[in-house]
Amino acid sequence: MRAAGTIITMMTDLPLPQGGGWGAREPGVGAGGSPSPNPLPEGEGFSGPLVKLLTWLSPAFPTGAFAYSHGLEWAVEAGDVSSEAALLPWLEDVLRHGSGHADAVLLRHAHRAGTAAALAEVAEMAQAAQPSRERRDETLGQGSAFAIAARVWGAPLLEALPGPVAYPVAVGALARAHGVPEDAAALGLLHAFAANLVGAAVRLVPLGQTAGLRVMAALEPTLHAVAAATRDTDLDGIGGACFRSDIASMRHETQYTRLFRT
Repeated sequence: MRAAGTIITMMTDLPLPQGGGWGAREPGVGAGGSPSPNPLPEGEGFSGPLVKLLTWLSPAFPTGAFAYSHGLEWAVEAGDVSSEAALLPWLEDVLRHGSGHADAVLLRHAHRAGTAAALAEVAEMAQAAQPSRERRDETLGQGSAFAIAARVWGAPLLEALPGPVAYPVAVGALARAHGVPEDAAALGLLHAFAANLVGAAVRLVPLGQTAGLRVMAALEPTLHAVAAATRDTDLDGIGGACFRSDIASMRHETQYTRLFRT
């Protein structure tokens, strides 16, 4: 449940299913008839968009994300990331000034694309914006796997795209097709991206599980800040300044011993 902690706070305005949701209790009433300290609204929100988004961004969703380190494997070998203290600023920079920011912008524009032509324009930009071969392989590999799995739910505009599609574009298009709010989808994507890299670092550095969780907790303000900062960014505003991370993705192509595809 990569995105549970962050997405729920953004979607509590969505109501629970009519008829009692998870049980037959009245809204705002806890177990045993006592008032709930945090009553949830009524309706179909938690059984609809939120559950879909959690499924799509779950580690169990078959995108193969576990096989990608986003160049982190080379950064560990080079000594750039050798501890919990070094991992946190590396990920903060990637989120604020690298692929995290760019992917959130791409997701938002894919979410806003109301025609196949508009979505194809975003998809083309997503491919062109990749700084290395491995980064391109990473986003297209995950995106194409996501699009195949997404056929279970259906997304006509996504299915109309020819060829492979970048991961944030696929997520944004599917989210739009099923009424998942843009802000929630953007924050969820950022959280899933960060969690995947923390998981890679736990294996590569190596770090303990508790250290990984401390990094995720420390990244929460950054995740919210990047999600908010991308709301009004147009496609021309996509760029990056994480040169060391980009170089890591290039050097990883010829790294002798590799556990990850990127």
